[in-house]
Formats: sequence, C-alpha cells, structure tokens
Amino acid sequence: MSERNRRIDPRELKRLSVLQPRKSLTAIATDWAIIAAAIAVSEYADNMPIYLIAVALIAGRMHAFGCMVHEAAHYRIIRNRKLSDWMSDILLAWPVLATVDGYRQNHLAHHQHANTDDDPDWIAKRDLAQFTFPQKLARGITQLLGYLVAVNSIRDLLHMARRISKSDRSTRGYKALRLGFYLAAAAIFTMLGIWREFVLYWLVPFFTFFCLFLYVRSVAEHFGSMDYSDELTSSRTVYPHAWEKLFFAPHNINYHLEHHLYPGVPYYNLPELHAILMRNKAYADKAHITRGYSTGLAAECFAPEAPLLPNQHPASY
Repeated sequence: MSERNRRIDPRELKRLSVLQPRKSLTAIATDWAIIAAAIAVSEYADNMPIYLIAVALIAGRMHAFGCMVHEAAHYRIIRNRKLSDWMSDILLAWPVLATVDGYRQNHLAHHQHANTDDDPDWIAKRDLAQFTFPQKLARGITQLLGYLVAVNSIRDLLHMARRISKSDRSTRGYKALRLGFYLAAAAIFTMLGIWREFVLYWLVPFFTFFCLFLYVRSVAEHFGSMDYSDELTSSRTVYPHAWEKLFFAPHNINYHLEHHLYPGVPYYNLPELHAILMRNKAYADKAHITRGYSTGLAAECFAPEAPLLPNQHPASY
C-alpha cells in the first residue's frame, strides 16, 4: 500500500470524493449574487469608499470563479462532463477571459509533474523575479502596488495568454461561439447603455484586485520557503484569517496540499479531508501549513537580508 493510501481509509476517501452538484451550483449562484449586490449598493451609495469596497468584493468573486474553473478542470462540479464544461465556460471562465479546457491542459500537466522541469506552471514562473524568494518587504509591496495600477496585471495576463495558446485545442466552432458570447455581451451593454458600469464594475476589478489575488494565491501554493524534495513540503496549505477567505481563499482553495494529494475530492470536502489527514501524526508533523496569507505567508516570503534584486535561480526558492 502506498504512503498516500495509508494516510486515509479508502472508504473515507471514496465518500469524500462523491460529487454533490447542488453545493457547487449554489456556490456559483451565490458568487454572482454577491457581485450584483455589490454593484447595487455601490450605485445606490454613490460613494468612493463604498465603490472601492465593491471593487474588492467583485474581484474576490472573480477569483472565486477561477477557483470553480479549477473544479471544472477536475470534473468536480456536475457529473455530465460535457455539460459541465459548457456551463463553466459561460458562467465562470469566459467572463474572466479564460476557458475550461485551456486551463485543464495546463493544470493537469502541473499535477502530473508538480514542481519539476515537466511542470508548465513551474517552468513558466521559476525564473520570474516576482516568484523568486526571499524578497525584501519593500520589493513585495511594490509588486502588489503594480497590480493596483494594472501594470503587473497586464504583464501577467499576456504571459498567461502566451502559455495557454501553445496548448490551445479549441475548434473553429468553439472559437466562434466564444466570440459570439463576447459580441452578444457587447450588444446587450450597448442596448442597455451600461458601458460605464461595465468599466467600473468589471474591468477595474479585473485589472486590479483580481490579478493581485491570483498572484498572492499562486505564490502561496508553491513558492517561498518550500522544500521540493517531499510531496508534503512542496505544496502549501494556508489557514486564512476570516477576511482573507473572501479574497485569497474562496471555495477552500487554500487546502492546496490536500488537493495535490487527492485531486478527486471536491472543494467542499477539503476541510474534512484536511482534518482526517491531520490525525496522522507523521502527516501533521511534516505537512507545510502556513497561518494567514498576510501574516504567515508574508513571513515566509520576505526577509530583511534578501538582496534588493532577487537572485533568479530556483535554488533561492
């Protein structure tokens, strides 16, 4: 029996892997409802501080969409896989300029070859300054501010687009339907006269906080004070502070170590999976657990003695 199988009773794992589509569909509906409510409150208040809160909340739900695209990539939303892909594209991926299959090709290769030269995520990020740690705190703050003025967001989106396009399997029919989605949206915005609202409540959150949240989560999963020699120390699980769940850890995405070990477990069962695994002393003693994105993760990524210009070599990770 493998070490992974010894950590949890196979019957428990089978139970935790059973899909409960209602939970996923309710989560998607709730995310959209929060976006609608944030827009409505901001428009009613007509107040800059309220608007900025709305922007952050909307960006957090965009991040939640990304987390559900991740679930769709693993076929963890509904049982009908073809319907799942179409539904997830229309409700989750296309609104944030992604596709389920494009993400799936990259992400499953990441799972198969995590943190090795055959991992497309690892190869794409390991030599980038923003993923080289430790860093000085001032450099980290500058990095985050770069997202709030959209410069780093555009950089990351272009970098991601180039990567995903290399493994694009989209048919002409699929591309035509996707283009039709965006043209239909543009026509609706024109007919309703809501381009101003689209810019304020979709483009601004997308190009600022959304990309910032994605970056922080990406760092948290596999970078900063990691030991890549063991599967329990090469992926990080974060215990988020309550407010961080809204932005950095929607839909239990913070249980990344557990997800890598058992990717068949849907997001709503990851807390229970984590609790079961933590009863195993060997697991609990070795698993890389960090407390807080803004506290524990920051402490693991930033150091006063770090060079001003980071050494761009994997050994510095």
